[in-house]
Amino acid sequence: MGTRLAGTLVFLSSAAVLLIEILAGRLLAPYVGITLQTFTAVIGVVLAGMALGTWLGGKAADRTDPRRLIGPELFFGGLAALLAYPTLRTLGPELVQSGDVVAVVVLAGLVTFFPAALLSAVNPAVVKAVLGDLEETGRVVGRLSALGTVGAITGTFSAGFFLVAALPTSVIVLLVGVILCLVGAATWYRWSPRRSSALLGLVPAGVLGVATLALPHPCDIETAYSCARIEERGPTGRLLVLDTVPNSYVDLADPQVLAFTYTRMFAAVVDAYTSGPVDVLHIGGGGFTMPRWTSATRPGSRNLAIEIDPALVELARRHLALDEVEGLEVLVGDARVLLPRLSTDAFDVVLGDAFSGIVVPWHLTTVEFGQEIERVLAPSGVYVLNLIDRGDLDFVRSEIATLERVFDHVALVTLPERLGRGGNFVLVASSRPVPAETIRAHAREWGLDVVVDVDPDTLDAQPLFDDHAPVDQLLAG
Repeated sequence: MGTRLAGTLVFLSSAAVLLIEILAGRLLAPYVGITLQTFTAVIGVVLAGMALGTWLGGKAADRTDPRRLIGPELFFGGLAALLAYPTLRTLGPELVQSGDVVAVVVLAGLVTFFPAALLSAVNPAVVKAVLGDLEETGRVVGRLSALGTVGAITGTFSAGFFLVAALPTSVIVLLVGVILCLVGAATWYRWSPRRSSALLGLVPAGVLGVATLALPHPCDIETAYSCARIEERGPTGRLLVLDTVPNSYVDLADPQVLAFTYTRMFAAVVDAYTSGPVDVLHIGGGGFTMPRWTSATRPGSRNLAIEIDPALVELARRHLALDEVEGLEVLVGDARVLLPRLSTDAFDVVLGDAFSGIVVPWHLTTVEFGQEIERVLAPSGVYVLNLIDRGDLDFVRSEIATLERVFDHVALVTLPERLGRGGNFVLVASSRPVPAETIRAHAREWGLDVVVDVDPDTLDAQPLFDDHAPVDQLLAG
């Protein structure tokens, strides 16, 4: 085997493994969201597959002509990649249990383990095929290892910076699988005594490729951050679903409709603290439900929404009549990056709605972020934050303790039954005392009998800082 061919095969197999690893997070997102547990499971399973594949591939290369192994390893690695998407679409809804770590690991294994193991077996086989003199071991192994690393870097950068933004994940997986199957079949055909096997193997690869394209996709659009779809609820109702979580409800005919309980609690707090036109900063856009409500109920108000996902903004423009909302300006970017650029004392209200179920951008939960919120708020302003927790409410209590490091007054607003079973919780933080009875009165106007705890329990709760914010573990605990 020539050195150029050997280097190309090592580069290709290594690039494919890292491409699949990066894409796995996007494939799993519609079922388990994008969390630290998701990426931990993917990385761990890929490493396990690479370790097993390298070990068994090296043993096999010592027992037979390694050139005969390379083609089948590439081919079946590509076949495993093609099989991942149909398997996930078939079994994913049955296996997933939101927040269940075992389910996340199993789903990650279905997508990544077998491609990683088969493709990682290529490198030791190529080394054995090229190595003709033990005195050249260091040079040969070093060169091929370097090319494998360059391939891994190329796969990582091309997926994260270019491919995911340009193509649907299913199409990228299809392309990777087809390329691996074709290269594997050609290599198999060249060195196998049974050349017909390589040609016949292309049949199941073609079937899986067609299945990948034919299977319905769970997203209307697949962005760099989420799998998004819009479901029609009646003539004018629209539900935005991001990954596994209903994110926003919009009534195109009546912007004053607030279908989600937490948005009604938001409205009750805003009405308790303010009257007339207000300046509101929205951390997180989604379906832009609250800017619509503010604009409709407080004519003359100014709404500034920060949304990290440009594709989601475009989706709202196309399907949710975003451009019809008066007094709304949308900034696209990360709130943690953009917030320091905003003026001090600029807003009467800050609504934090960037968390989606168990998917929590931890850098928006810390004391340091809270200090930026406090800076942009007017002295009499209020920060209202929506989050979801369950069990012992470790995340809720830690976030309360975090806000208490920044604001003089912090309260918890929720439905009584959620204190026992979990769900949405609204935190209120301000330099002014929390008007608990007024919030309850406004909530009753929305049909809600809420608890307003102005002295919430934070016993043993640790504030979250940029240096230590184990949000995923708090949610899982």
